[in-house]
Amino acid sequence: MVPFPHVLAFALTSLVLIAIPGPSVLFVIGRSLALGRKGGLLSVLGNALGMVPQIIAVALGVGVVLAQSVVLFTIIKIAGAAYLVHLGIQAIRHRGGTAAAGPVPPSSTWRMVREGFLVGATNPKTIVFFVAVLPQFVDYAAGSIPLQLALLGVIFLVIALVSDSIWALAAGTARHWFARSPKRIASLSAAGGVMMIGLGGTLALTGSKS
Repeated sequence: MVPFPHVLAFALTSLVLIAIPGPSVLFVIGRSLALGRKGGLLSVLGNALGMVPQIIAVALGVGVVLAQSVVLFTIIKIAGAAYLVHLGIQAIRHRGGTAAAGPVPPSSTWRMVREGFLVGATNPKTIVFFVAVLPQFVDYAAGSIPLQLALLGVIFLVIALVSDSIWALAAGTARHWFARSPKRIASLSAAGGVMMIGLGGTLALTGSKS
């Protein structure tokens, strides 16, 4: 297994990197502004679950092939960017109906988790991070390299889950305060949609390995 000093160093490194707002944070804020706290938290859960296939791929060595393949990397990047734009457009189109309070139907719950999962699974920057950073904290003399990589990936996932949940609660609380006015909440939902569209466009236009 990974020696404790390596685990601690990786956890601190991950905490610093995750604390810096990036694509995942902007996605969570946009979703929380558009859908509220519960929608934001469900998106955070889905986004974190979307890292699981990436962690498995890196642990099995597939992530290296993917990160080094310009074609595959670009396909995933464009697919993820297009899906973000789609979610942003949907948030703007349905902004008038997002102000209503009440329990979220099970179908909507799973839909929000699924949407977050697809965004997380198609985030190429996470794949590159796992491929570039995780091996640096592995103890190759201890053996079980795939298990060590998987453990480090899970540590990153848990830290990201907690950090992104805080962002979701903060943005969702701000949305709740604005909800006193249907007009303002519609504008806020639209702003969340615009944020997701902008994020999708930014990811699509970044370099193939950025």
